[in-house]
Amino acid sequence: MANIKKGDLVQVITGPSQARGGDRGKQGKVIEVLTEQDRVVVEGVNFVTKHVRVGQTQRGTKTGGIETHEAPIHVSNVALVDPKSKKPTRVGFREEQVTKDGVTKTVRVRYAKKSGEDL
Repeated sequence: MANIKKGDLVQVITGPSQARGGDRGKQGKVIEVLTEQDRVVVEGVNFVTKHVRVGQTQRGTKTGGIETHEAPIHVSNVALVDPKSKKPTRVGFREEQVTKDGVTKTVRVRYAKKSGEDL
């Protein structure tokens, strides 16, 4: 089971500080998880500029120019944010019994280690 999933609130814990133009300390939602490369794309973090060649769409409008979008960041450089304290925390797993339609199942549930609250 993955520690970080799409839609989670995470905080950047490494890299240059915001005073030096970096992203450390910024919080954002996970847009995409790239499991093969162990990377995540976080909303509002790690912006890169991309130069796109000028072209035309079907309607005849011009496309291209300089675009900025979020680039992937390694999963070890972000930490999940505790929903209670809004600070980065470690993730634990515990087994819980879930009953659905009369069938009891054991499921693994993520929780924030500092507050004990489910994620």
